[in-house]
Amino acid sequence: MTDLTQGVTQDTEDNTTHFGFKTIAKEEKVGMVANVFHNVAAKYDIMNDVMSMGIHRIWKRFTIDCSGVRPGHRVLDLAGGTGDLTAKFSRIVGEKGQVILADINNSMLNVGRDKLRDMGVVGNVNYVQANAEELPFPDDHFDCITISFGLRNVTDKDKALRSMYRVLKPGGRLLVLEFSKPLVEPLSKIYDAYSFYLLPKMGELIANDGESYRYLAESIRMHPDQETLKGMMEDAGFDQTKYFNLTGGIVALHRGYKF
Repeated sequence: MTDLTQGVTQDTEDNTTHFGFKTIAKEEKVGMVANVFHNVAAKYDIMNDVMSMGIHRIWKRFTIDCSGVRPGHRVLDLAGGTGDLTAKFSRIVGEKGQVILADINNSMLNVGRDKLRDMGVVGNVNYVQANAEELPFPDDHFDCITISFGLRNVTDKDKALRSMYRVLKPGGRLLVLEFSKPLVEPLSKIYDAYSFYLLPKMGELIANDGESYRYLAESIRMHPDQETLKGMMEDAGFDQTKYFNLTGGIVALHRGYKF
């Protein structure tokens, strides 16, 4: 099988970036990614369960466990989509805390808002449409920031990490849950076959949109690998940065602190 290089490049220094395996002008990416998530928003939760066989719930539970969030804390669930992490954080921070579910895509944000309200999650949750590269929040504002399966879709990841650092309180932590690079070659080959052949077919059958899921598979391969992302977080100012490989490195949780 052809080796599908993962994490080989970050956004280039010129005015181009990547949309999956395509090279495009940077100003085009936000709109193109928006179209993908407008298309998949209604079936997003169903596809998450099908694609991961439910394992995404374990990855998110581990993220919550690593968050250190306590009652009264202020949490930003960035690129929070349909609100899985927000729902759990809402219960933890309690009535004296606050959780902001932020997403650049209004379709995802609307699905998340309706879902959480149907679950009875109200009172300490606010919804904000925001670009991770230019967060509309004060400096030193949040005790914890999470971004789950969203960083790979950001045009300028370095700028976004610096923006997250700015709005995080001293002593606060950032958690980046994202697809990453499998640790062993046999797993990589199985994962490639799944991503590029089965995933688009499932997207076509369940969400009537194979092309969007083909992009999502390509975006995973273009995302920085574990060590590269760790270095990017350190360059943005984060300290004590480390990562945890989950499911053989298919997913990694990166953690960094602001001191």
